[in-house]
Amino acid sequence: MAAIVLKDVWKRYGDLDIVKNFNIEVLDRSFCIFVGPSECGKTTILRMIAGLEEVSKGYIYIDGLKVNDIAPKNRDIAMVFQNYALYPHMTAYDNMGFSLKLRGYSKKEIHQRVYEAAEILDIGYLLEKRPKQLSNGQRQRVAIGRAIVRKPKVFLFDEPLSSLDAKLRGQMRAELKKLHERLQSTIIYVTHDQTEAMTMGDKICVINDGRIQQIAGPVELYDNPTNKFVAGFIGNPSMNFFEVDVIHKNDVIFLNEGTFETPLPVRFREKVFPYIGQKIIMGIRPENIYDRLFYNTTNKEVSSFSATVEVVEPLGSEKYLHLSTGKNEFIAKVDSHNSVKTNQIIDLVFNLAKILLFDIKTGIQII
Repeated sequence: MAAIVLKDVWKRYGDLDIVKNFNIEVLDRSFCIFVGPSECGKTTILRMIAGLEEVSKGYIYIDGLKVNDIAPKNRDIAMVFQNYALYPHMTAYDNMGFSLKLRGYSKKEIHQRVYEAAEILDIGYLLEKRPKQLSNGQRQRVAIGRAIVRKPKVFLFDEPLSSLDAKLRGQMRAELKKLHERLQSTIIYVTHDQTEAMTMGDKICVINDGRIQQIAGPVELYDNPTNKFVAGFIGNPSMNFFEVDVIHKNDVIFLNEGTFETPLPVRFREKVFPYIGQKIIMGIRPENIYDRLFYNTTNKEVSSFSATVEVVEPLGSEKYLHLSTGKNEFIAKVDSHNSVKTNQIIDLVFNLAKILLFDIKTGIQII
């Protein structure tokens, strides 16, 4: 297998920069996720690694070898696309073995590799069927099998699950994780779905507007996002943001939203002191906002306020409350047995130990 390094990589179409100064090292045998909104450049990066797009500036290394000028077929990578790209007139067996046939492998070797891949993916019973006879999930397994038989150094996945239904996506996520454990391969996986990113990746690279925003593991991204974009993109529902004034009175720093005021924990004081008299962004995740009736008020790092319930969204084990202070709308995640109703005014509690603060101009986390 192989490590992948992108050094100072740019992609330019005319005067438009799609990928900007991209630097990352994907370790050997790791499962790395490129995640970001649509048209942020992540698929273009994947295609440059595969050799399907030229690099405008910078260098790409696979297993220590610079591959900028090496043809795609000689890079020893396999790519799995969103649309499967199966030949409709061929059986699953022939689709999986076709690339080996083009490379001059013997029928015996092709047969052995196809059946090994089919066993790994549990699709042996599908090998004589054509794509039109297969479900979307089965077609995706065949497409993955076609990549496995080549035994490449690197697997590149370009949003392979986006056309599947929610239940099947969940199953395939687990299967791809098990596949990685079994093959011990280097995988780069592109998605716009942050749930896929959080559940599958060892390392996650968050991309926006062609630039890396943060590279970290799932827990680090969730708990300590480097900026407001990452904080809002990672997590479902996304983080709530409140524009607040930083006020200093009676030797205490407060964050004033306009309809409520909350004291700032002492540990934030040094970093926030330069912002006194200015506005900043306070972020807090839905699970860290509680209905005061059900919260243990012995915790000192809490702050209560009132808001109006605009929508109640039951989800079985929990409910999402869509709320408004009159100035900001936000979401709280509460227990499913909570009986609040639409248009009801309720008292809520912030867990101040879990708030994040961001510079209003740069979006960078203050702490």
